[in-house]
Formats: sequence, structure tokens, C-alpha cells
Amino acid sequence: MLLAEAVELIWQNRRYITLDPKQALSHLNEEVAESLKALLRNDEERARKELGDALSCLFIALKVLGMDAEEVVKQQVENMRKGRDKVMVITANRVEIYVNGERKGGWSVWGPEDRNQAKQIAAEFGCTVIEED
Repeated sequence: MLLAEAVELIWQNRRYITLDPKQALSHLNEEVAESLKALLRNDEERARKELGDALSCLFIALKVLGMDAEEVVKQQVENMRKGRDKVMVITANRVEIYVNGERKGGWSVWGPEDRNQAKQIAAEFGCTVIEED
């Protein structure tokens, strides 16, 4: 079954009727929350059921918002392929963070301990580290 066909079938067989984006997103949020609550209670089967219901709610919300599910999926795949090139440049007295070549921030460092902490932060966030003297 094609995605567009599945969205249309879900739309035609939905349990609630709304054209209000807030209401559609509220239903989606409720199903995701129920799935999480079930998982926190170690009820994996219930969590899966609620997550399946959430998928239907997501398709309904996309439709209410006038979004093409196939285009949304294509855009998400493209965004994931691009990834995020995260680089942390550590100099003798400063740390700077770049994402996809754009400087996003930085801070001063005062010694080796600060530089070591910056390296730990870089590892936690998946940054490539470039050390300059």
C-alpha cells in the first residue's frame, strides 16, 4: 500500500472529525502520551497499540494542516541525509561551536581543565574537535 493511499484510508475511517489543527494535534499528543505512559508501566504491547494510534493521528493532523505525507517524508529523509556537521574548535583561550559551517556560540577557557571539559562536551554532542594553539 502506498503512503498516500494509507493516509486517505485513515482519513476516511477516522474516529473523530475535525478540521481544527489544534484539535488534531491534541489527539496526536494524547496518543503519544498514552504510549509513553504504557511503556513506563512496562506494558510494551499497550505502548505499541497506542503508538499505532498515534501514527493514524499524525496522518490526520498532516491532512488537516494541508500537508502531503509523501513530501514530508521526502523532506525528512533529505534533512537526515544532510546531517549536521558539528565542529568544536578549541584554542588556548576559547571554545567555538560551528554547525554546518555557521558559528553558533562559544566561551572562554582558562586552562587545561576547561579544555578537557570542552572535549567531553564535544564527545557527548557528537562534535568533531579541532584543537588550535
